[in-house]
Amino acid sequence: MKTTLVLIARRLGTAVVTLLLVSVVVFTISSLLPGDAAEETLGRNATPEAVAALRTKLGLDQPAHLRYLHWLGGLLSGNPGQSMANNLPVKDVIASRLPKSLLLAGLTTIVSVPLALLIGILSAMYRGSMLDRVLSLVTLSMVAVPEFLVATVAVLVFAVNLRWLPALTIVPENATLGEFLSAYAMPVMTLCFVIVAQMARMTRAAMIDQIGQPYVEMAILKGVRPARAVLTHVLPNAVGPIVNAVALSLSYLLGGAIIVETIFNYPGIASLMVDAVTSRDMPLLQACAMIFCLAYLLLVLVADICAILGNPRLRNQ
Repeated sequence: MKTTLVLIARRLGTAVVTLLLVSVVVFTISSLLPGDAAEETLGRNATPEAVAALRTKLGLDQPAHLRYLHWLGGLLSGNPGQSMANNLPVKDVIASRLPKSLLLAGLTTIVSVPLALLIGILSAMYRGSMLDRVLSLVTLSMVAVPEFLVATVAVLVFAVNLRWLPALTIVPENATLGEFLSAYAMPVMTLCFVIVAQMARMTRAAMIDQIGQPYVEMAILKGVRPARAVLTHVLPNAVGPIVNAVALSLSYLLGGAIIVETIFNYPGIASLMVDAVTSRDMPLLQACAMIFCLAYLLLVLVADICAILGNPRLRNQ
C-alpha cells in the first residue's frame, strides 16, 4: 500500500511539473505567432501612437519573462486576462463555451465507451474466430481514417445527399429530443469513429492478457463455461487496464474536438481557440490551450493511477 501511494504521489508531482513546462511552451509559442496583437485589435489604420499606447496598456512592451510571470499568476488566481477581440474577461468568454464542449464530450463518452467495451470483449472472447478477424479489420480501418475525412464524408452523405441531419450543430433553446439528437448525431459519430477503435483494441489486448492466466484455465477445467469465466473472473481483474485504455482513448477527444467543432460550427472551446488564433487574441488563445493541456494531463494521470491500482503486486504491498 505504501508503494502504491508513493507511485501515485510521484505521478501527481510529475503532472504538476509537466503542466508548468507546458505553460512555458504555450506562452512562448503563442508569443512567436506572426502579427502584433495591438495592431490586430486596433486595425491597420491605427496610428503608431495608438498602437504603442495599447501595447503599454496590455503590457506587451515588457520583457517576456515578466509577461509570463504576470500571466501565470493571473492564471493561477483564476483571472487569465482580458479578451482583446471581445473586450470581455477571458474567464467569462470561456464560461459561455465550456459547458457546450463538456456536453459534446459527455455524449461522445456515453456512446463510445459501452460500444468499444462490447467490441473489445467480444473480440477477446472469440479470439482467432471470424468475428474477431472482422472486428479487428474494422477497428484497424477506423483508426487509419482521420477525423476531418469522417466529418466531411458525413456531411456530404447525411446532410447534402440524404438530408437526414443538419450540416451545422445548432440546437434551439426549446429543442425537442429529436432535434437535439439530430443536431449532435454527426459530431458525436465523428468523434466516436476513432475513439471506439482505439478503445476496443486496447480493451481486447487487456482481456486477452488476463484470459491467458492460469486461474482462467483452472476455472474452465472445473466446468465454468468460457463466457461466464470471462465475465466473472477475467473482467474484474482486467478493470484496471480497461479503465487505463478508456482514459487514454478519451484523450483523443481533445484533438478531434478541434476539427469537429470547426467543421460543424459548434460553439465550443476548440472553435473558440481557432477564432483566437485568427484574431491574435493571445490571452484567450493561451487560456484555451492550457485548458486542453490540463484536460489531457488529467486523463493521462487517471490512466497512470488506474494502471498502478490495477497492478496486483502493488495492491498487496
